[in-house]
Amino acid sequence: MSMDRYAGMGAIVGLEGVTFRVWAPNANQIYVYGSFNDWQEDQYEMNHEDKGYWSCRVSEAKEGDEYKYLIKTGEKTLHRNDPYALEVTHSEGNSVIKNLWKDWEDHNFRPSPLNELIVYELHIGTFNKTEQSGSNGDFYSAAEKLDYLKNLGINAIEVMPVSEFPGDFSWGYNPSYPFAVETSYGGPDGLKHFVFEAHMRGIAVIMDVVYNHFGPGDLDIWQFDGWEENGMGGIYFYNDHRAKTPWGNTRPDYGRPEVINYLRDNAMLWLEIYQCDGLRFDATAIIRLLDTEDTSNARALEEGNRFLKNLNGEIQSKFPHKILIAEDLRMDPNVTAPLSEGGLGFDCQWGTGFSQELRDTLTQRDDTARTLQGIERLLFDRFNGNAFEKVIFTESHDEVSNIRSTRLPEEIQPGDAEGEYAKKKSTLGAITIFTAPGVPMIFQGQEFLSYEHFNDDLPLDWGREKRFEGIVRLYRDLITLRKSNEATARGLSGQEISMLHKDDTSLVMAYSRFHGDDPNNPVLVVLNFGVETKVGYRIGVDVGGTWRVVFNSGWSGYDEVFAEVDLVDVRAEDGYQDKPYSIVVDIPSYGGLILAR
Repeated sequence: MSMDRYAGMGAIVGLEGVTFRVWAPNANQIYVYGSFNDWQEDQYEMNHEDKGYWSCRVSEAKEGDEYKYLIKTGEKTLHRNDPYALEVTHSEGNSVIKNLWKDWEDHNFRPSPLNELIVYELHIGTFNKTEQSGSNGDFYSAAEKLDYLKNLGINAIEVMPVSEFPGDFSWGYNPSYPFAVETSYGGPDGLKHFVFEAHMRGIAVIMDVVYNHFGPGDLDIWQFDGWEENGMGGIYFYNDHRAKTPWGNTRPDYGRPEVINYLRDNAMLWLEIYQCDGLRFDATAIIRLLDTEDTSNARALEEGNRFLKNLNGEIQSKFPHKILIAEDLRMDPNVTAPLSEGGLGFDCQWGTGFSQELRDTLTQRDDTARTLQGIERLLFDRFNGNAFEKVIFTESHDEVSNIRSTRLPEEIQPGDAEGEYAKKKSTLGAITIFTAPGVPMIFQGQEFLSYEHFNDDLPLDWGREKRFEGIVRLYRDLITLRKSNEATARGLSGQEISMLHKDDTSLVMAYSRFHGDDPNNPVLVVLNFGVETKVGYRIGVDVGGTWRVVFNSGWSGYDEVFAEVDLVDVRAEDGYQDKPYSIVVDIPSYGGLILAR
């Protein structure tokens, strides 16, 4: 989307007033009216252009004015907000004229490469509620915590959807006005402020977008110009069986060029005008497949596939540094296969396998029933031979909601989420996430043991940051090692992994991670999925010499209940179990070690 292309739709602020343009192919007449003419409905009639577009210029209209369209179709007279409204007073209110190009400067920011990315998923409404932010958090209060995130080591924030939704509280996956930024979050100016402040701290912003359905509430584009078939949604939607989604019959019509342009322009809005550094596409399987409830027999929706390929191709051409993430949940390698090979061209994708496998292992109460096969599988699973095509996590907004589950510490130790095992096993999950091949992600508050399930009206309790500052430090240390470009732990940002040891009886596994550019400096990860502290445990390794313990979860500085193991250097000894060398270590209960040469 160039400036000229974007200027083609909605309310375009010019040197002499405002030009309004709207798509309504079934209208007989359209008027624009608003605060600029005391809401006189029949003063400014719009001119009919080609292909169902209508436009007119209003010289006295200016930025900040409110407006609406009056559409006459046959016997119907409809009052509609602008589908391209960049701001609305609220989801049942009026459109507001906004000039987003005013004072626009290119931040010239570039996100970290995928193999160094550490993602923090947050929800603006609950992330940091303050007295100033009102009933919920907003962009300004969220920006107050950016120094904290920088110090934690986060270099990418994934923001749950911020398009205008009904009311003030929502997860964001029910967009009413895709181009308008949620009023209760601070609107367009708030988002600009947040992105700028994040970039000043070296943090990328990835915007969550919803193109698989709209609404279903407060949806002015529903039967927008009065036309519909089968009681369905009209020009912006499919009007037959293809309209069906898990959230109602509101799937956009990917076969209409005007709808494709609408979605495309929206993607470019976040990437170009707001300068977000990537997009996370919600539920891409709903875009590319029909009958998604039937997991074994879902048919391809070719128009949806074509839409995703064309959009990703254009984004990669214009913004090769921007990050494209799919929440597909089908474990389909084609989603992240290159466009040149017939794939959809996403950089990486969420998959259910990793989080589910790890959570199942950690929440298993009986050690004797726990095995390590699932963990081994998730360490080696990858799409198209590329470890960084998968986003890995133990907590996301879905995993920690009251709909699907709850926070991991609470699930591990119900009723005592601050107990010894909740602390140890949840942080063991974090050690696995940050040492496994993939793009690691944590959910807001995970780093200070948040235990209440995620809800859109339940603010994050920041008092826990101080209370569990040792756990926060554990996360910070892991993130520092994971991002390391130095020889110390560079292997953690590499593709390669080699399993050195796996024992389902002792529940100990060890693997080495190394970077293809520096194969002689591996990182050794030792994990104990059992309750017993292992003393004098021998593991065969491929490389001799002295190994330094660069991370030990059994350190009292993280938490007093962790105080179990004191290790600094480990000298490699004679070979063991088909390996040329071996090391002998003490491994903390439900914990782990990271060693570097």
